[in-house]
Formats: sequence, C-alpha cells, structure tokens
Amino acid sequence: MQMIDIEQLPGAATPPPVSVGGRYILDSDIAHEMQYHPADSAGTAQLKAARALVVRELLRQRAERLGLVEADADVDDQAIAALLEQELAVPEPSEDDCERFYASHPARFCEPTRVKTRHILLAAAPDDAEARDTQYHQGVELLETLAQHPERLTEFAQRYSACPSNEQGGELGWLSPGQTVAELDHALQHLPQGLHDRPIASRFGWHLVMVDAREEGQRLPYNAVADQVRRSLHEQATRRGLRHYLLALEADIGVEGVALDDDSGGALMQ
Repeated sequence: MQMIDIEQLPGAATPPPVSVGGRYILDSDIAHEMQYHPADSAGTAQLKAARALVVRELLRQRAERLGLVEADADVDDQAIAALLEQELAVPEPSEDDCERFYASHPARFCEPTRVKTRHILLAAAPDDAEARDTQYHQGVELLETLAQHPERLTEFAQRYSACPSNEQGGELGWLSPGQTVAELDHALQHLPQGLHDRPIASRFGWHLVMVDAREEGQRLPYNAVADQVRRSLHEQATRRGLRHYLLALEADIGVEGVALDDDSGGALMQ
C-alpha cells in the first residue's frame, strides 16, 4: 500500500480524505481494498475498506515505534501477530465465568434440531420473473388441494417436483441445519409440524413443504461443551480488548477522514 506524508504534498491546501498519523491513504488503495469487503452498497464497502486500511496502518506505525518493523516497511500478518502478542493481554475466563455463560445461553449449547421433511420443488430461476410468478401460483393451487388431501403429496411430488427426491415421493428424510439450500434450511428451523400453507422461495424456485416430525435439540451437559464455552468467552474478551486497543491507537496516533467504531475489531480480522 502506497503511503504519502501529508506534509510533503506540494501545494496541499486541504487535508486528504483519510490519513493516519499524518500519512495519507490513497483513494486508489481504498478502491482496491473494497473487493475484500462485500456490502449492500458501494458506499458501505468503501467505508469498510477505509477502516481496514486505517487499522492496518495504525498497527504498522505502532509496530514501527516498537522496532518490530523497519521504518516505512509494510506490515505483514506475522508482524501484526507479534505486536498483538506483546501488547494485547487477554485473561483466560474463570470457571465461574464459564458456568455463568453456559447457564445464561441455554439455546447455544444444544444438539441441532432435526426435521423430517417432504417437499415439492417447482423450479424457477431467480432471474426469471415470469416463471417464478407462474410456479408460485401453481404452488398455491397445489397447497389448496393438499390442505384437503395431504395424502396426495407423494403423487404431486412425483408429477411436479424438479428435485431428485421426486423419485421417493418428495422424501428428504431427517434434516439437520446446513443439509439443504440455505433459504429452505432457515425456514425449516421455525416451521411447526404439518403442511406449510405458503410456498417457500429459494434460488431454485418454490418449495411446498410438509414437516412430518420434529426432534428439538436437547441441551448438552456442561462437561461436554466446557471447552467450547471457554473458547467463546476468550474470543469475546479478545474482540473487546482489540477494539479498546485500536481506539487507543486511534487517539494516540491520530486518524482523519474516518472513525473506527464498534466493528473496528472486525476490520482487522477480515
């Protein structure tokens, strides 16, 4: 990343848009960094990219002060790791902390819920508005019939479904989270047992879903998840410590043109 000393900019009448400790981050560098920070809008991606470069430059300048990198040299991940190991002390959580965290997050430490499911996929590409509209209305009609005659789902799956499960009458078997397309997977975690009364959209089209059975995940005993609990607390403490450390560097070194906020720690991790 090319850096420019503001004071050396000839004829610079106004401060550059983004700078760290008097060193200017080029717009072209921010534009290049944006590819690593997908967002809903170009403006948001640009802000994330600028923060990421600011964080890296703050750490580079701090590492330079401590003699971990040479003056004006780029900072690599190894140098950043050495800097944080030296300056970011994160205490290990106590056993009491771990047990309290486990007790206050019962849903977090459970076996996954399983759902026994049948479905009909009415295929339609996401960019084919006409096909999606046609298939949606067909799905509504099929659901109206299935509401009165649920036993016909096997027949309808064999006749209409574009999923390979049509050969088994739409049977998907027992599904745990992550075993089917994301849109359907998310819906299945919340659907009650029985026929869902509306088509469910996915990138593949519309799904008509029958939940035949649910097995809610049982809470795991503390001893089985103690290491996971300890890692979760340590990660939380690391994120908090990193955020405070970066904000302290921001105040000490000085940043213009962008402010680090609550996701500044995330910018480093990206």
